[in-house]
Amino acid sequence: MKSTRKGLRDGDLFKDTYERLNCADCEKVLKKQNDPDEVFSVRVCPECEAEFKELR
Repeated sequence: MKSTRKGLRDGDLFKDTYERLNCADCEKVLKKQNDPDEVFSVRVCPECEAEFKELR
């Protein structure tokens, strides 16, 4: 699982005009899954189900 920063650098993600993270393949806004026991959140594409880590 890549981090969101690495995904932005590699071109797997992009930000729209409202600074939301979008999947470059599907062009869908990523959803956030929060696990209170983890240090990071997981961002998931609703269409292709690609996952990216995001530090809080």
